[in-house]
Amino acid sequence: MLSTIQHSRIFKTAIIMSAIIALVVSIGFSVAFGAADIHLSTVWEAIVHFNEDLTSHQVIQELRLPRAVAAALVGAFLAVSGAVMQGMTRNPLASPSIMGVTHGAAFALVITMAFFPAASNSAMTFTSFAGAGTAVVLVFMVGSFSKSGLTPVKLALAGVAIGTLLTSVTSVIALYFQLEKQLGFWKAGGLAGADWQANKVLLISGAIGLFIALMIAKSITVLNLGEDVAAGLGQNNVLLKILGILTVLILTGAAVSVAGSIGFLGLIIPHITRFMMGTDYRWIIPVSALFGALLLVLSDIVSRLINAPFETPVGAITSLIGIPFFLYLARGKNGGGQS
Repeated sequence: MLSTIQHSRIFKTAIIMSAIIALVVSIGFSVAFGAADIHLSTVWEAIVHFNEDLTSHQVIQELRLPRAVAAALVGAFLAVSGAVMQGMTRNPLASPSIMGVTHGAAFALVITMAFFPAASNSAMTFTSFAGAGTAVVLVFMVGSFSKSGLTPVKLALAGVAIGTLLTSVTSVIALYFQLEKQLGFWKAGGLAGADWQANKVLLISGAIGLFIALMIAKSITVLNLGEDVAAGLGQNNVLLKILGILTVLILTGAAVSVAGSIGFLGLIIPHITRFMMGTDYRWIIPVSALFGALLLVLSDIVSRLINAPFETPVGAITSLIGIPFFLYLARGKNGGGQS
């Protein structure tokens, strides 16, 4: 008879295989559905036997396929970033959007657009990394300004405060330099501008960020037993947090530079993953990547079909899912604190 552990591994493996199949199918539907629907067989032909003389093949290869791939990568990056942040801070409300990381990236991007309008895509990506890093440093500094030190609640409050401040300054700069349209696109979140060049940036960033995330996954699991316990087991918690922050900066910076602000995805997915996979981050991180990719690809499909032929910002779709989830979590935390 199979042991409980073996049953658990079979269950987790089945979830992973199902998620992979669902992701591949959803990407296929994402490429097929749009302003003009394309048959799935045509999608397959355009991928394996591309004919540049056919307009449908050009639409698939140059517009829809890179967009679907970008949606999968951005979703995976934001989900993994949220999982790492929640694991490091032991704060169930931590995510790139709530902790001010995306706001810092937006601030840096607006500064670049205002003073260096001819900046390349690579430069924009670098500045989004720098802005995200600045926001993280500010959040940790503000959250640490107390005798009791940094706690998960103070970290969340500091993230909201810094995010609000950066958003206000960003809006003022955008208004002064007449960048409201570009900022509006960024705030709404969208994948219409994704192309193969953007995907190259995502792939390179993802290779680095996901490698670090998987490398520290076991240490994050140990950290969740408590910092004293982790330190007693010989773990360097300071180095772990530095690597974790670096992971979040790389993944979130790349995602934001391509898709703008996609809220709540990094909050929702880690919770769903922990519910299904347990508390071991060696499972949580890769499965969060799959679930995040799947959710954003599906959200992107909905964003294009819900009000066709017009396109609804994909960030609005994820927010419709995420805001009730956030309120549920906040209510649960408050209820727990009172009992």
